Amino acid sequence: MRIVIAPNAFKGSLTSRQAAAAMALGVRRVLPEAAIVEVPVADGGDGLVDIAIETLGGRARTVTVAGPDSEPIAAAFCYVPQMRFAAIEMALASGLALLADDRRNPMTATTRGTGQLIGAALELGVTHIAVGIGGSATNDGGIGMAAALGVRFFDDAGNDVEPIAANLARIRRVDLSQRLPGVARVRFEAVCDVDNPLCGERGASAVYGPQKGASPEQVAVLDAGLASLATVIKHDLGVDVIDLPGAGAAGGLGAGLCAFLGAELRRGVDVILELVGLPQKVAGAQLVLTGEGRIDRQTAFGKAPAGVAAAARARDIPCIAIAGSVGDGLGELHAMGIDAVFSLCPGPIALADAMADGARYLAAATEQAVRGFLAGRTDAVQHAGPGAVGARRIRT
Repeated sequence: MRIVIAPNAFKGSLTSRQAAAAMALGVRRVLPEAAIVEVPVADGGDGLVDIAIETLGGRARTVTVAGPDSEPIAAAFCYVPQMRFAAIEMALASGLALLADDRRNPMTATTRGTGQLIGAALELGVTHIAVGIGGSATNDGGIGMAAALGVRFFDDAGNDVEPIAANLARIRRVDLSQRLPGVARVRFEAVCDVDNPLCGERGASAVYGPQKGASPEQVAVLDAGLASLATVIKHDLGVDVIDLPGAGAAGGLGAGLCAFLGAELRRGVDVILELVGLPQKVAGAQLVLTGEGRIDRQTAFGKAPAGVAAAARARDIPCIAIAGSVGDGLGELHAMGIDAVFSLCPGPIALADAMADGARYLAAATEQAVRGFLAGRTDAVQHAGPGAVGARRIRT
């Protein structure tokens, strides 16, 4: 029997790799001869660099770049040489957490450091770069990032415009002619888990500007500046970003990555599952196991177990999830491919105890889940009602 084990991390207790190992131990207690494929996964919601190092076996590379206030800082990205791939997290170079409250100023905060990280990855000869966008201190539409890669911005008199948000409305022309040549050889993905447009009531400035220190008056200026930039981008580059879902992420960096680098906006879970090859690895399996710290109705919205279940469902393979805690809304998860959900807790137990001994509890819960699956295989078709999972999918 072939069983694919693809858990997310159990935050504060187990990494995704540790969780997969614990679940594999539980499977082997029941099926010592099973062909087990461990595929640690993630959803990329945050910590993309750490996720790539953990799940892809990448290496951390640290470089000095401009921080959001233009002061030099050390920032890391993940390099996976065998895949010619790099994972970059804009928050590590241009993030809000890098600034004290009194240093926050979205009118001057820059994404230049993010561009410098991209440049460092290009020097390694990568052909695929994923940029996690979120947690930004910036609202510059990605012009700082673009300028670091050779893109130039001009005003109506033909003068260079300093690439900060305060100058967005001054930009009248975008010039890609001096952009680093390596950009054209790379597939870029903007990893984004929000769908905010660039401008308007749900746009970058209105929704996220205040938490970055913008006053109501500055929000209006920033929103108008991004709208102006979008008009120039459409005229000069032929890319329409104004209403693009996700364009407003990270202060408009979503729009900038699409316009200046040709990036595709994608959900984090989709990028990670593709990189680890999950759709191919579930082929031929009789069972898929997944899990994470908590499973509830929110799991359906871009979380890793939902992505794993979708891959299993596409090949008509049963999928069982194990969680540290189980919330409501499981019916929605059943409908999307998670056939059953189990808690790893053996009974009432303190959270600290469950987290401290998570591997043991996870192995035990996995063992019982697999025993239940096997018990149903011999007579599931006979006893399952119309449309039930057993009648539709169990193979003996």
